[in-house]
This record gives sequence, C-alpha cells and structure tokens, in this order.
Amino acid sequence: MPNLSCYNPSSFILVGIPGLDEFHIWIGIPFCVIYVLAIVGNFILVYLIATEHSLHEPMFFFLAMLATTDLLLSTAIVPKLLSNLWLGSQEITFSGCLTQMFFLHFSFVVDSAILLAMAFDRYVAICFPLRYSTIRTQQETIKLMVSIVVRSFSVILPDVFLLKRLPFCGTRIIQHTYCEHIGVARLSSADISINIWYGFSVPLMTVVSDVIFIAVSYTFILHAVFHLSSQGARQKALSTCGSHVSVILMFYIPAAFSTLAHRFGHSVPRNVLILFANLYVAIPPALNPVVYGVKTKQIRTNLFSSFL
Repeated sequence: MPNLSCYNPSSFILVGIPGLDEFHIWIGIPFCVIYVLAIVGNFILVYLIATEHSLHEPMFFFLAMLATTDLLLSTAIVPKLLSNLWLGSQEITFSGCLTQMFFLHFSFVVDSAILLAMAFDRYVAICFPLRYSTIRTQQETIKLMVSIVVRSFSVILPDVFLLKRLPFCGTRIIQHTYCEHIGVARLSSADISINIWYGFSVPLMTVVSDVIFIAVSYTFILHAVFHLSSQGARQKALSTCGSHVSVILMFYIPAAFSTLAHRFGHSVPRNVLILFANLYVAIPPALNPVVYGVKTKQIRTNLFSSFL
C-alpha cells in the first residue's frame, strides 16, 4: 500500500527543454518579449472595450473576454517557463502544478467556446441583420459569457480531482516546461485509464464540437454573403469576418498540429515538441490583439484617439 505522502507529494520537477541547456538564456529572450507584448496588447484591448461606449457591442464583449483569457493563459505558463530557463527553478509544488494545469486547460476550453460565440454573432449579424439588435441583446450576451465560464469550469475541474486521487511514489520528474493533465498522470504507478478516457472525452465534447458548429456557422455565412446582390456589400460582409477567421486559424491549426505531433511524431525530437508546445501557448495571446487592432476599424479609431 502506498503511504500517505504518495497521495500528497510536496513537489514535481519540470525538466524544461532537454538538450538545449546552453541555449536556455537565449531561448528565454523571445518568450519574454512575446509575453510582454501579450500582456500590453490584451490589457490595452480590454481597457478600450471597457472605457469606450462605442465598443459596447456583443462582438467586442466577446473580444474582451478572449483577451482576458489570453492574459490568464500567458501568466499561468510563461513566467514559470522563464524562471526555469533563466534561474534554473525547475521545482513546482503539487498545488502549483494542479493550479497551472487547471488554468492551462480551462483557458483553452474557454477560448474555443468564445470563438464559437463570435462565429454565431457574425452569423446573426450577416444572415439576420434586421433582427440583430433584438437577438443579440446585452443581457443575452452576458448570459452566454457566464455559461461559457461555467461550462469550462465544470469540465476541467474534475481533472484536478482525478490527479489528486493518484499516488506518486516513483519519479516526480515531468518531461516538460509546464504541467498538463495526462503528462502528470503518467507519473503515477496506478491505473490511469479514467484519466485517459476523460482527457480524451473533454476535447471531444467541447473543442471538437465547437469546431463543427463554427464550420456550420460559416457555411451559412458564406451562403448568405454570396447571395448578396452588391459586390460592395459582399466585400464588407467578408471583411467583418476576416479578423475572426484569422484568430480561428491561429488557434485551431497549431493545436491540431501539436496534438498530432505528440501522438504520431515519434521521430520528432522531444525538445522540438516542447518548444512548439510553448510557442503555441505564448504566440496566439500576443497576436490576437494585433490582428483585431489591424483589421477592426472601430478598435483602430479608438486606439488612435485614446493614445495618440
């Protein structure tokens, strides 16, 4: 029988990026720059949407929620990565590991749900423009935002308890720069089949279903756009979706590539997979404010009037 300390380990060791120890300082510099850009960009975006009355629309409320989630994701992962690369601080407490794991997966599921909500918003705006203001009220938008948080919290919280039930009597070395559910579960000598099945079912129930509904929404959107009589109206309708489509591609394509690489890329060096996983966590939160700032006229106008 494993002793009680196995069920409440004091800490784990994050090995960082193996094989590139001599380059850790240099690797940390771009991650630090990306993190600062993510913090500044998303904070400015949230500030503009909160203070400018002209941006108090459903699409911008979802954008502010996306920026807040990106701030949460970046802060949960990148500071610990930098302390590992620059200070050699590889130890993380068990509670700290569970907290990092929770916010990593929680942020991912929230981001996916927000992108679905934004796709539905564009669908209503383009396919039912005359009814948009009655369908997409501020009250309904707030209810949808709360439901996104509740859904994400409800499906990710069990991960914490599934890990806390496991004994960790053997190695406590995590071959990564951050804690994630299955990576930590595999350190246990106990049966982790429940963890594996739940870890497989959650993305299937949330992210995969979100992608399907997003695809359906944009099928209806494209059908409606190409049936518009005016070419100018078609271009305007497509331009309103441009920034959203860009963010969707930046979010789902690297996620799919990273998942496939970890499942089937056995010939890919471990340090390359770890580097890509960290870039996937760090880069989208930094690029999202830039994409929306460049492609959205209302945000550009308010940005220039507020800070220039």
